[in-house]
Amino acid sequence: MSIPIIESCRKRKRRPKLFGFQSFAEGGIGCPINPSGPFRENIRVFLKHCAEPEDYCVDGMPIWCTLLIHEKKSFVIPLYTIEDHVTLHSSNPFCDHCRCTGWSNQLVSKRKYHVIIPNDREWNKPLEDGVLNSHSHLLHGLIHCNGFGHLLCINGIEGGSRFLCGREIMDLWDHISDLLRARRISVEDVSKKHDMALRLLHGAAYGHTWFGRWGYKFCRGSYGVSEKNYDRAIEILSSLELDKVIQDFSEREQCRQMKGIIQHYRDLSESQLVTMRDLLKFVLTIKSRGAVQNKLVAPTTTSAPTASSTQKNPIRISFHKKGSLKEKSSKCKRFTSVIAHMDSRWPPKRLEYAAEVIVDALKEHKSTFSHGGMTRQDLRDAARMHIGDTGLLDYVLKSMNNVIFGSHIVRRSTNTARILEYTIEDVDNEAQRGKYQQEPQPDASLPDHLVPGTDVYNDVVYLYNNVLMNHPDSELLQLATQVVLDSKHFVKDRPFKDEDDQLLRFFCQVVPGLIDADQDTLTESLPASELVILPLHATVLDLKQAVERALRDTYCILDKLVVTDIDNLGNLEDGEVLFGALESGAQILVRGSGIELESKLRHEGGAENWIVRCECGAQDDDGERMVACDICEVWQHTRCCGIDDSEAVPPLFVCPGCCASVGPPMTMSESPLAFQNCDDLLLDSPIPYGLP
Repeated sequence: MSIPIIESCRKRKRRPKLFGFQSFAEGGIGCPINPSGPFRENIRVFLKHCAEPEDYCVDGMPIWCTLLIHEKKSFVIPLYTIEDHVTLHSSNPFCDHCRCTGWSNQLVSKRKYHVIIPNDREWNKPLEDGVLNSHSHLLHGLIHCNGFGHLLCINGIEGGSRFLCGREIMDLWDHISDLLRARRISVEDVSKKHDMALRLLHGAAYGHTWFGRWGYKFCRGSYGVSEKNYDRAIEILSSLELDKVIQDFSEREQCRQMKGIIQHYRDLSESQLVTMRDLLKFVLTIKSRGAVQNKLVAPTTTSAPTASSTQKNPIRISFHKKGSLKEKSSKCKRFTSVIAHMDSRWPPKRLEYAAEVIVDALKEHKSTFSHGGMTRQDLRDAARMHIGDTGLLDYVLKSMNNVIFGSHIVRRSTNTARILEYTIEDVDNEAQRGKYQQEPQPDASLPDHLVPGTDVYNDVVYLYNNVLMNHPDSELLQLATQVVLDSKHFVKDRPFKDEDDQLLRFFCQVVPGLIDADQDTLTESLPASELVILPLHATVLDLKQAVERALRDTYCILDKLVVTDIDNLGNLEDGEVLFGALESGAQILVRGSGIELESKLRHEGGAENWIVRCECGAQDDDGERMVACDICEVWQHTRCCGIDDSEAVPPLFVCPGCCASVGPPMTMSESPLAFQNCDDLLLDSPIPYGLP
C-alpha cells in the first residue's frame, strides 16, 4: 500500500520516519519525545520530531503525517494532524462540541488540532477538502490548544475497517492524548452494535460505558439527568436478580427462552450467576473470546447470595493453599458436547481425530508407566508424530480437561513443579458413566438461532431487548434504562502532577470580572487556566511575561493582553524572586489591559445568548432536539413538550407557561420521562430484588 507521504519522501530522496503502532506514545523506544510542558507547546514538539509536513493543504489548513507500522501485521498506517487557525473568517470559529459538553464558557482558542486516521480504503490517497466533516474515519480527535478536546469518531472492524479493531485505535488515541498532556477529553457515546446502545449494555454489565476502560466518566446527562441519577440507574439495572427475571417472565411467551438462556450460562459458569451484571459480563466474556470453553470462570457478584441461590448453584471454584486453581473436578462432559459450543475454524471430525490421537498417546504412556501422567509438552510432542498442525493440537489440548472421549476420561492438573499434566482414566460401563455430568440437550422445538448458546450475539440481543429495554411491568426499570440512554456525554480528566525537575509551575487565569462583569464566581463556571513553567530563580517580572506569552498564544481575545498585577503576590516587586513566595502548582489570578472585549470570539459556546429552561431541569444546551417558544423565546426539549422525534416542529409553538398567562391552563402531553417525578423515584426507591 502506497501512502502519499512515502511517495513524497521518495521524490525528495529522504527516508520517512516510521514508528511502531503499539509502542508509539508509550515512551521509551516507541516515541522520541517525552514532553513535560502544556499541550500548546507539546503539540509543536510532536509535529517537529514525530511528523512530516505534507506538501498540500485541505481547506487552507496545513497537514502533518506520522507513519505508524503495525508490529504484528506489518502494514503502515497514516496518522494525520491538521492545524486549524481560528479567525472570524473561519467556517465555524466556535465549538459545538464544547457547548454540548457544558464547556460553553471556555474562551475561544486560537488553534484547533485534528488528529485523523482515515478509512483504510483511503490510506493511499491524499486528504481532500471537507475531511473534517467525514464520519467514516477510523479515528478523529479534536484538541484545542488549551488542552481541552473531543473524541469525535472511532470506527474499528465493527465500523468498516479491514485491519484495526476499535480497542487498538482507542489505545493509540489514549496514549497520544496522555503523551501530549491533553487536560480534558470528552466523548459523546452514541455507539451501537447489533442495534444495541453500548452505553446501556456495558453500563449494566460493567458499571461504566465502553470508553470507561480508558478512564472516561460521566460528564453530563441530557434531559436534566444528574450524575447521582445515572449512578443509581446503573445500580438498579446491574443488581437485577436472575431468579426474579425468570419469575417476572413466568407468565409471558418469552418465559421458555429466557429461562433457557439463563440456565445455559449458569451451567457453563464455574461461579454463581446471581445478578444481571454477572450474566451479561460472563456472556460478553465468552463473546470476546470467540469460543465457549469447557468451563469459564465468571466474576462473582458483589451482592450477598441468597440461601436458595447458594443451594441451587453452589460455587464450583476451589483453591490450593497456595492460591492456585484446582483444575480437577468430578464433573465431566463428553468431548462431542464440548466442541459443539466451540467456534472453531476446524471441522468437528478434525477435532475428534486430534482428540483420538491425544487419548491414544495417553493410553500408550499409561500402559508403559503404570502411574503418573504426561506433561503438556510431552503429550504435544507425541501427538505431533501423527498431526503436523500445532495450532489444532494446542486448541484441542486447551479443551481437554475432565472430558469423556469414548470409554476414557482425560483430566488436567498442575503437578508439584507447577507444570500442566494430563492423565487418563477408564470408564468401565454405562452405569458408571452416567454418574458424570451430561450436557443438556438443546430444545428440538426451537429454531436453531433461538437455541441458547448457538449464537452468543443472539443471546445478548435477546437479553438486551427483553430485560433491559422491555422488562414487563416495572416502571422503575424502565426509568433506569431511560436515564442511562439519556447519558451520552463522558469525559476523561488528566490530573495535574508537579514534576520533580527543579522547575516552578503555575496555573494562570485572568480575573473573570475583566472578561464578563456578570461572571459567576463558582470555580466550575470559570474559564480554563493556563500552565506556565519557570526556573527556580524566576522573578515576578518573569512570571508576568510568561503569563502574557501563554495567554496571548492561547486565546483570541487575549492576543494583546498586558499583565499589570498578580493577585496572589501581594506587594512583591517585579525584581523579587518567586521561590518561597508562591508554591509550585498554585492557581494565580492576573489583571491587565488589552483584552478585546468587543470581539465576537469570546466564548466557545458562540455569540448567541440562548435561554434554556426545560421542565426536565435542563438549563443549558445538551445537544438534544429543542424548540423555542414564540412568545418568551425560551428553549425546551421537543421530547419534554410531547413532540416525537419523528414529528416536525410546529410552525407556531407556545410553551405551557405562556399559554397559562394568556388563557386557561393547558395540560402538556406527558413526557416519556418526567424527571421532576423520576428523581424522587430513582433516588428514594429501595434497590429491587434483594440487594442489600
